[in-house]
Amino acid sequence: MALKITSECINCDICEPECPNEAISYDQKGQKTYVIDPELCTECVGFYEEPTCVKVCPIDCIIEDPERIESDEELLQKHKNIWSK
Repeated sequence: MALKITSECINCDICEPECPNEAISYDQKGQKTYVIDPELCTECVGFYEEPTCVKVCPIDCIIEDPERIESDEELLQKHKNIWSK
């Protein structure tokens, strides 16, 4: 399942450079926090054992998105699709 950043985000700039898929970006039109593009988020499958953004977040505001349930196989296929372009 893709991850999402909750409204508790403090805009600390730590998560964005950690994402190997560049799925994290600054929300220009909303709450002035970071957001995760679910089409690019693979929870670091294909790169790392666990999501690096979750590991570095100082306030634990990055959670699984219950609206984007994906198996490990689906996440790996998404990774392959992203990186084959």
